[in-house]
Amino acid sequence: MNKLMSLARLPLAATLLVAAGWASAAIPLQRWIQANGAEVYLVESPGIPMVDVQLDFDAGSRRDPPAQAGLADATAGQANKGIAAQGQEPALDENALGEAWADLGASFGANASRDRMSFSLRTLTYPDLLPKAVALAARQLGAPAFDAAVWQRDRERIGAALRESYTRPGPVAGRAFQQLVYGGHPYGRETTEQTLAAISVDHLRAFYAQSILPCRAKVSVVGAVTRAQADQLVQALLSRLPHTACAPLPAVGEVPALAKAEERRIPFASNQAQVLIGQPGIQRDDPDFFAVLVGNHILGAGGFTSRLTHEVREKRGLTYGVSSDFSPGRHAGAFTVGLQTRADQADAAIAVARETLARFVAEGPTEAELKAAKDNLVGGFALRLDSNRKLLGNVANIAWNGLPLDYLDTWTQRVEAVTVAQIRAAFARMLQPERMVTVVVGGA
Repeated sequence: MNKLMSLARLPLAATLLVAAGWASAAIPLQRWIQANGAEVYLVESPGIPMVDVQLDFDAGSRRDPPAQAGLADATAGQANKGIAAQGQEPALDENALGEAWADLGASFGANASRDRMSFSLRTLTYPDLLPKAVALAARQLGAPAFDAAVWQRDRERIGAALRESYTRPGPVAGRAFQQLVYGGHPYGRETTEQTLAAISVDHLRAFYAQSILPCRAKVSVVGAVTRAQADQLVQALLSRLPHTACAPLPAVGEVPALAKAEERRIPFASNQAQVLIGQPGIQRDDPDFFAVLVGNHILGAGGFTSRLTHEVREKRGLTYGVSSDFSPGRHAGAFTVGLQTRADQADAAIAVARETLARFVAEGPTEAELKAAKDNLVGGFALRLDSNRKLLGNVANIAWNGLPLDYLDTWTQRVEAVTVAQIRAAFARMLQPERMVTVVVGGA
């Protein structure tokens, strides 16, 4: 029980350790490829007896068939709902599996995003616990139950959640915005009750078998393990998956640029209007990523210091909050300006937001704005690494996107090197304010 209780306290310990160390020193990131094809990234963090592991596979929603939108999410969700029997090992339903993880004081689970399916393990590294946690995770990864009755139950639950989301302006606006920004690209596919009804457990099993293979794995490890121990741990985690060669996955096309501006107004019985303005943005591997990061902090991601907040909220009182966001991925994720305002002043808020955006794209920031943004970003860098879990997320970002091993060591220097001219050039290349889409939900 003492060990289990200590796990609950470890996030704080990890915070103190990392904040005192990694944020001010080089982060020794190691990389190697196993014989099974898995690509492993490791940061040894011996200060606390814990390890975090993330396994990423190219099995996100961009791989969903159009008629089965939601397949990746469903597959990841059902991979958490039990283990099939294998040999002398009995099956574990979702309740028994949850109890087994609780008994170990550890956790393991799957989720899917638009680009990848991820499995995350967190466990203490005590000799009497780590092998058991790894063995259970290997069983769950290698033989998820995919029980038909459980999927039918959960499909009905997901359908009910979808129907409920149609009653809220935020999800309604988000779906309309995605359709306009992405068109027919997989990033814009919408999960509906119809697409869910087209997914059977056989589809879940087939998608999983095609996607979750050692030769497709990018594995990130942060914790109190050596390279030899990490290599053995990853081999054990992947040991129950088929060790076969991986055929190339089908190519996914790029997000098309918008040809013209488009506006969609959706009546909704509410006093507030939800407004989204945007277009396809950038891919994660864009060479101007840091210019966009710093520039967007100035434009709309910097909270009360941002241009949009100053113009729309502070000067005119048209909203309580407005922000801008880039969501780069394997393909061009959306650039979005989002705000909420009273329905009767939506047009005024939209006009100010558009004018502020257009001026920023044309002129870029001032030197004073740039200095303030750099100070804020560099000063807050330690918060990006202030726990093992956050450090793991950064390592997984490096692994997934093929970033340099010294990416975290040079992050602040890359931010400091950004110039006004670079921001102006990057935003002028990427954004076309005159061709953006606008979605307004609200006002009966």
